[in-house]
Amino acid sequence: MKVLVTGGAGFIGSNFIFYMLDKHPDYDVVCLDCLTYCGNMKTLDPAMANDHFKFVKGDVTDRELVFKLFEEEKFDVVVNFAAESHVDRSIEDPGVFLRTNILGTQVLMDASREYGVGRFHQVGTDEVYGDLPLDRPDLFFTEDMPLTASSPYSASKASADLLVMAYHRTYGLPVTISRCSNNYGPYQFPEKLIPLMIKNALADEPLPVYGTGENVRDWLYVEDHCKAIDMIIHDGKVGEVYNIGGHNEKSNLDVVKTILRQVGKPESLITFVGDRKGHDLRYAIDPAKIHAELGWLPDTKFDDGIRQTIQWYLDNRSWWEEIISGEYQEYYEKMYSNR
Repeated sequence: MKVLVTGGAGFIGSNFIFYMLDKHPDYDVVCLDCLTYCGNMKTLDPAMANDHFKFVKGDVTDRELVFKLFEEEKFDVVVNFAAESHVDRSIEDPGVFLRTNILGTQVLMDASREYGVGRFHQVGTDEVYGDLPLDRPDLFFTEDMPLTASSPYSASKASADLLVMAYHRTYGLPVTISRCSNNYGPYQFPEKLIPLMIKNALADEPLPVYGTGENVRDWLYVEDHCKAIDMIIHDGKVGEVYNIGGHNEKSNLDVVKTILRQVGKPESLITFVGDRKGHDLRYAIDPAKIHAELGWLPDTKFDDGIRQTIQWYLDNRSWWEEIISGEYQEYYEKMYSNR
């Protein structure tokens, strides 16, 4: 089997590539990534020596390049991770999110139709459902809930999901969609909550927490997410959406305090900053469907996963220290100073 993984130099995409090369050593895996600020070739070093892996630099919105790649490689499966994904950046500049997340998905599906791809899998997000109230712990996101996106990022992902289902209904494209809760683990870009807090704590720098830190997220270790997608592309029903979550809800403040305890740093490093515009209160996924149909359950408890993640960042300082300079530093100052 030959699998195209778009956005494979990013956080979840790279972890998925490692997972697939290990789980299915006879598969050929091709990564297409344009290497934006959060795409890093060094992330793919563990895969580069594998004869079953190939990297192609390119943009998913480049129709000529994408069609040529599909013609040459004859993919059986496409897994689309390619996306601009940081909410704060989408608030600052929505345009690039619409281009990559919607138009890029369209180009990939057009090529999939043209060259007879057997399964197109769209990697979505639970943020398309909007948010849930903090005082209703009995409520969870299910696959049949309406899409009520809150940010330009989540609106672009909701639009892509709708387009994917439209291509299935109109053209018969064999598609599946997964919507996952917040991921954490190795190789996550340090603008996201957990790696940012680890980095700042290790440097004894302030840990900026939006608002009061009461916002709640359902956390999932990235390898558990990769396992779920693997199950979906092999055994999931065409035309179906699968929610992936672990019933592992933590407030942002609790997550930050857990990191501080793990690295032996004081809570006095926590600094509350002005809240994000339109900040969703609570995300919580009901994964009953994927458990019932495919037998998936997360393997990693949060306490174990966060300990493994912190250790990875301790062991791989050169990877993230190279990133936190230049453009990233300018972005960090813009987002967290003067709030």
